[in-house]
Amino acid sequence: MPGTLDGKVALVTGAASGIGRATALTFAREDAKLIIADMNEEGGNQTVHMITENGGEATFVQVDVTSATQVEAMISKTVETYGRLDCAHNNAGVTQRDYPPTGEYPEDDWNRVIAINLTGVWLCMKYELQQMIEQGIGAIVNTASAAGLIGIAGRSAYVASKHGVVGLTKTAALEYAKQGIRVNCVCPGYIRTPMVEYVIQHEGPQLEEQMAAREPIGRLGKPEEIAETVVWLCSDAASFVTGHAMAVDGGWVVQ
Repeated sequence: MPGTLDGKVALVTGAASGIGRATALTFAREDAKLIIADMNEEGGNQTVHMITENGGEATFVQVDVTSATQVEAMISKTVETYGRLDCAHNNAGVTQRDYPPTGEYPEDDWNRVIAINLTGVWLCMKYELQQMIEQGIGAIVNTASAAGLIGIAGRSAYVASKHGVVGLTKTAALEYAKQGIRVNCVCPGYIRTPMVEYVIQHEGPQLEEQMAAREPIGRLGKPEEIAETVVWLCSDAASFVTGHAMAVDGGWVVQ
């Protein structure tokens, strides 16, 4: 029996690992054709292999989401390869290297976080929307964060970038609703991704305990739990959902 996205074409940025990879695999499970986009060529091709060895279709595109030229080329490659773009998960992002207070935050680090997490999402949306307008239909899901819904001391750049993604999502949803395009975002809590694992390894196991303690559910989330939400938001089952910032965070932000 065909999957819920049979015949659809999906693009996932940051798909070499973590939430992006999990989302790509879930799209593939639902029979979508995939563009796997990332700076990490080795990881991206691994994701492609994981899809194709199970009978799916996927193509890797190396992209720096802060480059308008590269993002435009990514969308062109998508249409050249598969003829259209139905679903986009703008997921590429970075965390902070250090956690200084706002008044002491290094300018270079600020610019890096904002460029990838916010400007990169906007650039992807800019060119995705142009293609979806031509088609008269499409669904976009951006990766924000629980940090896009609350403040966190020492995380000024990351929190600002993710609040920006939430605002950008809501604005675009209003602008394009009548053109058949839905725009939503997911706001994950602490998810067990390679990025989080790296931080835990450097900070010690007590950090994981602290993270889990912040989640009312009592554990870190799984990338697959975010992936299921993203794919649902892109499916016809969510046809009346747009402009929504969906917290998938074990209850963290409702405390």
